[in-house]
Amino acid sequence: MSEPATPGKASADADDEATDADATGRTDTEDETAERRREAATRAPGTGAGAVVAALEAAGVETAFGVQGGAIMPVYDALSASTVDHVTMAHEQGAVHAADAYGIVRGDPGVCLATSGPGATNLVTGIADASMDSDAMLALTGQVPSDMVGSDAFQETDTVGVTAPITKHNFFASDSDDVGRTVGEAFALAGTGRPGPTLVDLPKDVSFGQTDRPVGEPTPPKRSVPTPAADEEQVEAAADAIQRAERPLCLFGGGVIKGDATEEARAFAREFGIPVVTTMPGIGSFPEDDDLCLSWAGMHGTGYANMAITHTDCLIAVGTRFDDRLTGGVDTFAPEAEVVHVDIDPAEISKNVHADYPVIGDAATVIDQLDAAIGYGDAPDPEAWREQCAEWREEYPMDYAIDTDEPVRPEFVVEAFDAATDDDAYVTTGVGQHQMWAAQYWTFREPRTFVSSHGLGTMGYGLPAAIGARIAADDDRQVVSFEGDGSFLMTIQELSVAVREHLDITVVVLNNEYIGMVRQWQDAFFEGNHMASDYDWMPEFDTLAEAFGAKGFRIDDYDDVEDAVEAALAYDGPSVVDAHVDPEANVYPMVASGAANGLFALSEDQL
Repeated sequence: MSEPATPGKASADADDEATDADATGRTDTEDETAERRREAATRAPGTGAGAVVAALEAAGVETAFGVQGGAIMPVYDALSASTVDHVTMAHEQGAVHAADAYGIVRGDPGVCLATSGPGATNLVTGIADASMDSDAMLALTGQVPSDMVGSDAFQETDTVGVTAPITKHNFFASDSDDVGRTVGEAFALAGTGRPGPTLVDLPKDVSFGQTDRPVGEPTPPKRSVPTPAADEEQVEAAADAIQRAERPLCLFGGGVIKGDATEEARAFAREFGIPVVTTMPGIGSFPEDDDLCLSWAGMHGTGYANMAITHTDCLIAVGTRFDDRLTGGVDTFAPEAEVVHVDIDPAEISKNVHADYPVIGDAATVIDQLDAAIGYGDAPDPEAWREQCAEWREEYPMDYAIDTDEPVRPEFVVEAFDAATDDDAYVTTGVGQHQMWAAQYWTFREPRTFVSSHGLGTMGYGLPAAIGARIAADDDRQVVSFEGDGSFLMTIQELSVAVREHLDITVVVLNNEYIGMVRQWQDAFFEGNHMASDYDWMPEFDTLAEAFGAKGFRIDDYDDVEDAVEAALAYDGPSVVDAHVDPEANVYPMVASGAANGLFALSEDQL
């Protein structure tokens, strides 16, 4: 299957002039776009705030998300005359999640803005989320005037100190002449090497200050640019291990997608006939309808993926940090395997899982190096191993029973939306049971189509992420957001943004009137004590959607599903489907925390 063009990056046939459409709807040729960026990089910005905006324009930023406020006001004043389109969100947390998702879909850093004090601290959850998931993002925060810093002034917070542990790097702007270059450096750094969030704190006097110094091209610090190719000795050793393997297994993580290495990863697995499992952040790196794909592994991964990891003798792990939700008990993870670990960040090598063959470099480059080192015909064809993986797929199918007289199964709702949408639709989620069902029962075929909160597990991520994804995506790409009732309530105010901006998104609330994952754990490990997880006071989300100006639909039984799915997707604008699902439905398979992947449970009595 061919790779989709990266959204927002122009391509054209030899006889056609390439174009690049920005968020305001204007379509420019590549030459015109480049000229606008050069003009922004070389003009005299006038003020520090003008330099901030010029830096964004020079970096090619088309859209930013934020909430206005006192200390950031000079930047917004400059932004009003900019080519950068600004989306005003209802809450700063919504802004940072929207920017995060926008960046995931576009493959470039998303940008968010907030004022000082509570504005900046409201970004913290989303910045931490981006840090855990290695998402490229730039946050710009207002700050009180420099001479008031440290005086506990109104809406003052030590934003640099607060965010230092959760940013790739952050900057305190101290000079109007330098602030533009600082913003450009922060933007470039966010997407260089292993991606991550950066932040620039902007004192009000620096934003107001006069400057004629051009911002220049956005350039990351030289020390931050990694060497893409791996050491040849590392590659040769890893290639030898793969050649010796009888039961090789590819494990593709989020780094395969972030490194734009899906084409190389797919070609490698197919060339040598090696089965593939992914991590949750790696969903979409390999088509889930490919015979080689065993879907994703870990706590709620498929039984056959976890069995493959348990019995492989050579695990080829690319772009994964071996999170505990993937590995279960580290001592029992891939117990029979030699581990080849490919990662661009040397800090991840042997951090959680010992790498027998560490290979440090860019995912796409290293995969090509491994391919060349193995060579055609030198690797044994693991046919018997593929047959074993197929047997596990038959033995542990992802199926469920339906009784039309009982409440609707949430898995059925997910599959109904999957069947009714295009293969390249984007799916965003909040966090909880609904996130797992979406990951398990939607068939993902393309990278950057599963947009979720992984490492931090941030409830409320789904709706603002859908807004960011919708704005980043081509107009003909569908966007469906799965939320739980508890998760949806955390950022439901962003529905007002979707209505105001006329965004065509479909939000599906898998409503079980519980914080479902908490309730599942309480049943399994706390003797069914549903303390603070029983949400039987939920509003009618379809009615609430109508109050916001969106279109509301409701599912109460199986007979409602087809019509609700069809109508919600057909509606040209934001729609909310309040799907009342079985409150006792649980997510399985499940690997108990710290247990071995191969000891997954298919029901509560097996935990």
